[in-house]
Amino acid sequence: MYSAPVASGSNSRQLYIDGKEVPIAQATPSKLTFTGSWTGSSTGYTISGDAKATAWFGALTASQVSGVEFVYPDANGAWTESRCRVASYSATAGTLTMAQPCWTNTTNRASYSQGTGPLPSMSTSQMPSRIENAQTLIDAGRWFLDSAGSTLYYKPVTGQQMAGLDVELPRLEKLVQGAGTLASPLHDISFKGLQFSYATWNDPSTTSGFAEVQSNLRLSLARNQGMCSFSTPAGSCPWGALTQPLANIAFTATKNLTLSGNRFAELGGAGLSVMYGSVDTLIQGNEFTDIASTALLLGCTYDPLPTDPTEATGIKQNCTPDAAAVSGDTIGTNEILTGTTVSDNFIHHIGTDYPAACGITLLFSQHTTITRNNLYDLPYTGVTAGVIQGHVDNASHPQNSSNINSFNTISNNIFHDVMSVRSDGGPIYAEGHQAQYVYKADGTTIDSAATLAGGLQATGNIAYNGRNTNFSYYDDAGSEWINWQGNVAFGAVAWSQGGCSPTGHFWVTDNYFSGITNRQACSLPVDVHESGTTVISATPKPGDIPNAKFSGAGVGSGSFTPTLSVSPSIFYVSPTTNATQVLIGGEGFTSATPVYIGNKPISGVIHLSSGFLIAPVPTGTKASQINLDPSHIRVNDTDTSITYSSDFGYLSGRGGFGDYQGDIHYSMVNGSTATFAFSGTGLQVYGEQYTDQGNIGISIDGGTQVTVSTFSTDGARHGNVAVYTSGTLSAGDHTVVVTKLSGTYTTIDGFASLNTTGAPTPQRIAQSSMSVKYVDSAETAAENGAGANVLDGSPATAWVTKWSGTAAPLPHEIQLDLGKNYSVSELYYLPRTNTPNGRIKDYQVYTSTDGTTWGTAVATGTFPNNATEQKVTFAAVTARYIRLVATSEVNGNPWTSIAELNVGAV
Repeated sequence: MYSAPVASGSNSRQLYIDGKEVPIAQATPSKLTFTGSWTGSSTGYTISGDAKATAWFGALTASQVSGVEFVYPDANGAWTESRCRVASYSATAGTLTMAQPCWTNTTNRASYSQGTGPLPSMSTSQMPSRIENAQTLIDAGRWFLDSAGSTLYYKPVTGQQMAGLDVELPRLEKLVQGAGTLASPLHDISFKGLQFSYATWNDPSTTSGFAEVQSNLRLSLARNQGMCSFSTPAGSCPWGALTQPLANIAFTATKNLTLSGNRFAELGGAGLSVMYGSVDTLIQGNEFTDIASTALLLGCTYDPLPTDPTEATGIKQNCTPDAAAVSGDTIGTNEILTGTTVSDNFIHHIGTDYPAACGITLLFSQHTTITRNNLYDLPYTGVTAGVIQGHVDNASHPQNSSNINSFNTISNNIFHDVMSVRSDGGPIYAEGHQAQYVYKADGTTIDSAATLAGGLQATGNIAYNGRNTNFSYYDDAGSEWINWQGNVAFGAVAWSQGGCSPTGHFWVTDNYFSGITNRQACSLPVDVHESGTTVISATPKPGDIPNAKFSGAGVGSGSFTPTLSVSPSIFYVSPTTNATQVLIGGEGFTSATPVYIGNKPISGVIHLSSGFLIAPVPTGTKASQINLDPSHIRVNDTDTSITYSSDFGYLSGRGGFGDYQGDIHYSMVNGSTATFAFSGTGLQVYGEQYTDQGNIGISIDGGTQVTVSTFSTDGARHGNVAVYTSGTLSAGDHTVVVTKLSGTYTTIDGFASLNTTGAPTPQRIAQSSMSVKYVDSAETAAENGAGANVLDGSPATAWVTKWSGTAAPLPHEIQLDLGKNYSVSELYYLPRTNTPNGRIKDYQVYTSTDGTTWGTAVATGTFPNNATEQKVTFAAVTARYIRLVATSEVNGNPWTSIAELNVGAV
């Protein structure tokens, strides 16, 4: 167990190690062998019938009990995941008292009249799915913060050496807060080329908890919060005035604000928010990733009608960081969020702690444009235009709520692999009024063309791999005046467009859909005008959709040239049977991205956009052979090259468990099999490791079956694990059969074929094209020990860490910028030839695409104690940056020296 002192008063819901969030100490009730004999009440649970639970809680101090948090996925609707803390435990009564108001807001929400969508309460007897934040729950790869004792605890996973890790416990909740007034806005400020990381958000740890309603909006006050006159007794107004997540970077009352080329990552709240009268904001070319809540929050729940004087006080109190600072503001149309442009951003892997987070949450605004973004690997909806605001409106009573929305656009974005955890959402989800009514000369007849022109324009978007999507283009409760035009949807559920209890006035024209158009699951809308739909396959091939659709969508498809990039990866390949070309969907594609069939490069690849390619293929090609890295070809468990026996089932929505692409196959029947045909010189079998799993048998090409354990020895669940790696096989075609032998479950999360022959030979990158990004120390007083010496081509010079005076302590590190992304697999280290001083003994090598997120080491080892050049090899990885960490020196000294560094790549 690793422990470290932290500053007094430290409080955080996140811990990051080497740029990745680490799960907090946690367990399921079944892992703790709780029997589940719990009964609920308005105050909490009676657990006296569960001896294991009473013993566990009885062993905790009162302070420890009050830190325990219960997690409830789906309990307030399939689109939610609520959380509440325990307040106290009575051993005498055998009762758990839950924190208030979280418990009431989760289990006893006020009902409301004229509802067009449920906001359900959880049963008081619903047991938590997970129990978190107790020191006794720490196992490998988990952490716990003892705030009272000012100590951080972490249990390393096997092979993890703490001395070489970057451990970050965030304390700040706000990294940047920019706030003006409506009369004197904060203006003409740009943030470019920065990284915003390592912040937390602690309010869910309070008695308010996280009583989620939808899209990370929650009840934190009364059970009828935001229900206005529709509940009895009446709740607070306006309708839908729920509590928003805190954004770690936030702006209010700004004018001409620009955020471009930045990275928002490792954040414990929402990433970025802009609201309260901000005008002409540009959010362009950024990356949002590894964020606990939503990436981007635009608008405020308290200002649907800022022209209503009764809303002014609530707006100042809830839409600004300091109500006193804006006390002199006159609230009116000047408070409307106006002219925001969100373009060419990568938004992925967000909602890590609160998985009902949307990629972008758009509340009330005018002239907002969300265009040419790539949104993927999301637990819930891609972009939501409206949350809760339409839940009292439909075709029968469309005017119960209203707002200022108008002239907003969601266009030419790429959405894929969304809805990987929660349900009842989609790539684009809309609620409530989306336009201001324009009337004809008689003053009573709505001018449909003019009103639609000011409505929500959802055009030119591409959505695929929808996971748990309900509708790809989702017009839900009370939504109205939406133009769904020229969009693409495939590879999701049967419904491409539609919703539940909308008001209507939808134009659905010239779209390419593999699913049903205008599927209205509840009460019908006033009108839907559908025309020009082209029905396509759920697995479209080149030519099924015009290339212009692909080339016109996603990051970089307009005039903007992004400076940030993401690692190239494949998420979709069209069927290869009888095909001469395939359509490839993915991320990080450029005109120089190589594509391989097995280990042979393909010529004639057509680059359509950052998200799509077309590649020629010879007869007999399998989709699983098409890859971007021939040394390691990974296929998901859904790949058609895998054959399962009938005893196997399938589960999606597994992103929270770390499963590859958020899904998994499983069996509970011994003797069931999964068969995979592949070509290569090696094989990896992927699955989960957990305490309810046992042994699997693996046979390659009919050979002797090898028994492999998938039981988790540390008690924790591990997803996307290579549970088996073969030895070297002869080059060519092979077949592996995986058989369930024991345990309750066997899981299959896919396979990887390995190719060590015929792959391109790595070449040394010219030192002149590389640069030294960072060194932790350099001797500049007693000698020229600058970091740049490792790239000067001269073994007579060297990078030397500080040794004069007080020597800088180990570990030491140097980071190289390769100039662009390569497929990197080699690092060459030349020690100084004239002295052994500083010669590296133990080392670690890391790679990164952004120079910030390093992940786990790609190689570790010990160099021999001599002056010859040493070569470190590792599995090829796409990277622009490489980091060498020296953890010890051959003679036990605290310094490090390197004469030359070279990198091998293709």
